[in-house]
Amino acid sequence: MPAVRTLRPDTLFSPAEWAGVTRISRWRGVWLVVHSWAVILLALIGGAWAWDWHWLAGAAAVPLVLAIVGGRQLGLAILMHDAAHGLLHPNRRINNLLGQWFTGAAVGSDLAAYRTYHLRHHKYTQQAEDPDLPLSAPFPASRASLWRKAVRDLSGQTFLKQRAGQFALALRGLSALVRGEGSGEGRDTRAGTPFNKAEASSLTGGNGGAVIVTKSVARFLAVQAAVLAVSLMLWGLTPFLLWLAALATTFQLFLRLRNIAEHACTSTGSADPFTHARTTRANWLERATVAPYWVNYHAEHHLFMGVPCYRLAAVHGILGERGHHPAMTIAPGYTAVLRAVTATQPA
Repeated sequence: MPAVRTLRPDTLFSPAEWAGVTRISRWRGVWLVVHSWAVILLALIGGAWAWDWHWLAGAAAVPLVLAIVGGRQLGLAILMHDAAHGLLHPNRRINNLLGQWFTGAAVGSDLAAYRTYHLRHHKYTQQAEDPDLPLSAPFPASRASLWRKAVRDLSGQTFLKQRAGQFALALRGLSALVRGEGSGEGRDTRAGTPFNKAEASSLTGGNGGAVIVTKSVARFLAVQAAVLAVSLMLWGLTPFLLWLAALATTFQLFLRLRNIAEHACTSTGSADPFTHARTTRANWLERATVAPYWVNYHAEHHLFMGVPCYRLAAVHGILGERGHHPAMTIAPGYTAVLRAVTATQPA
């Protein structure tokens, strides 16, 4: 199928406006990475302190800690997404360093592999060639189906399934490296980054893809070791266990809900660029969990993928001022999205 139709920025923005909304700050992306890690650290220490004070306090604090940490882990994934577009820092080397080591590796993703995968998604949004199509194709779905998925996420089953596939392929890549085979070039680079279920399902391919996964897993384990070291230095093992628990549970659920909200049950078509994605208005709780760092402005991102995440709200406002909101798919909140994607199915 043909690539989806794009929109010329000069049809909506003056040159000065476009320069303003596409300007990449030298400090703001760095600050967002620092902010995400700082919130994670404070939440983990708070949870550990609660456990040390009294086990009942610790047990009561765990759901809150997992929600906060899982939301910021999703935030790290979102910031890696911005780095994949070259939007986290104007210096390419710093942008890639932030995207590879300080965001993507923490949640098991590979920047270069994800970039290749994700740009194809933009080119063929909701078309047969879209690698993200499996994320939206099952919807509308029954509420029972959605609940089963949520249970698998919160029980750690999704995490274990994805990591088992990733680690198995990494072992194959390691074996290929030992034998001197597989450069990791020219293969299906999607195999290196199980950023979501669709990507995790693509953990196949030859030795080149397996080597990419091996390097991605090595970075993932290196970051986990660093988190463990900081945990032991500051408060013992408890913060690290809470970090892993969030990565295996709430992060998986929030990632799924974010994926559903972006494209499920939209009227995407190549003829109208305003229909390529959904924007969801998010309250403070949703911004802390399923919609960190302006990811809820997904229609604006698909319209103009050269806009950094911290300027998407401004683009949303400009589009509204110029009367384009009625042409867009805009949901009043994530609860409304979940109702929409299960509306035609029985409970």
